[in-house]
Amino acid sequence: MKKKLALFIFCGFLISNLQAQNFAGGIILGLSTSQVSGDDLGGFNKAGLLAGFFANKSLSPLLSFQMEMTYIQKGSNNPNMNNSEHLQDYEKPDISSSYIEIPLLLKYHQSAVLKIEGGIQFANLIKAYYNDTYGEISTTTIDPFIDYDIGLLIGMDYKFSANLSLNTRISNSILPIGEEDYNHATTYNSTRKGKYNSVLNFAIHYNF
Repeated sequence: MKKKLALFIFCGFLISNLQAQNFAGGIILGLSTSQVSGDDLGGFNKAGLLAGFFANKSLSPLLSFQMEMTYIQKGSNNPNMNNSEHLQDYEKPDISSSYIEIPLLLKYHQSAVLKIEGGIQFANLIKAYYNDTYGEISTTTIDPFIDYDIGLLIGMDYKFSANLSLNTRISNSILPIGEEDYNHATTYNSTRKGKYNSVLNFAIHYNF
């Protein structure tokens, strides 16, 4: 945990240094809604925090590059946990996870106020665990989560004042973040594809 916090601080100083070298920059604050494919649950029911900072540089009148460093909470949520009327999802555990994430983006300037973006993101896992109605589930025999998450993202950025813009994006893992949920039948291990994060973000970007 201390090493990951040090990495976050180091990257913060790096982005601050980039800003001093003809890069613009700012602060990110928002919410994430997510789900995990392969965990026997569906729907963007998990809400989490998104916070960090960014640096960007113009490449041409129509293109710019942006690097971000964010703390983000992901996972899945079972809204029917312990609801006996929904037997299919009754007592299925959900997932809580948090990452330090570095998105690298190209932004296309559609107009003076609207930008379309796409890119790749690299994330380092801080903590991930299963939850049930009693809290965190211990998984001491095997760690069901991988220490990183690599994904692709697309989104848009709408500027509504000189310093503020609203950013919306969706991202998805391109590599598994762990094995599929452990309550799948073991006879189907050979066909398992793993778990994948899917995240929808809504954030305010404050430009310095």
